[in-house]
Amino acid sequence: MPLYREEGVVLRTHKLGEADRIVTLLTRGRGLLRAVAKGVRRTTSKFGARLEPFMVVDLQCYEGRSLDSVTQAETLGAYGAAISADYDRYRAGSAIVETAERLGEGGPSLPLYALLIGALRTLAAGKIDPELVRDGYLLRAMSAAGWTPGFVDCVRCGAPGPHTVVSVQAGGVLCEACRVAGPPRLDPESVALLNALLEGDWETAVASNARQREQAAGIAAAYAQWHLERGLRSLGVARR
Repeated sequence: MPLYREEGVVLRTHKLGEADRIVTLLTRGRGLLRAVAKGVRRTTSKFGARLEPFMVVDLQCYEGRSLDSVTQAETLGAYGAAISADYDRYRAGSAIVETAERLGEGGPSLPLYALLIGALRTLAAGKIDPELVRDGYLLRAMSAAGWTPGFVDCVRCGAPGPHTVVSVQAGGVLCEACRVAGPPRLDPESVALLNALLEGDWETAVASNARQREQAAGIAAAYAQWHLERGLRSLGVARR
């Protein structure tokens, strides 16, 4: 069986038998990868803790007929403990890795891989509200996947903004002439927050208030789920 090395982010794990795990990763070179890590649930395992969700690892694997096997794992980014120790960070991180898994089904993407690591690093640092990190990731991940929203000029006619009507289906803000029934009208500051999250402008994002964040979060969640064509279960977990 061919042996290979790969770098990846652990998205989730499943128990297999008495001591093994199936590990799902988003990898740098192969996209989504599911592999068996044998014996990692034993207390004597040398790398079991490295194969937990939110960890960035360097792997050595053997190719198998149905599932590859992990034989070595070295830590590159230890974000699992910091994220899992805080409920709100864990909740945001779960939505981030669930989205990454859905997008990873399309094959390898260096921008999406780098974006995921950046989001987990920021989340683990704990300096920015977890929901802002999550919503920024959702919007930027959709953009990296080819669905860039527009929150400044009208996405239909190009009329200069600012505009406050946001249509998920249309891909962003609509001017009064292009407005259709249904899409909500947001506060101008909430639209500015959406644009800040898309551009990674954390100074503007952190300065926002609770109402603006709530409005932006609704749009970010709806936009991601619209393009993924299915719901994200992690977004339904209640905040404490």
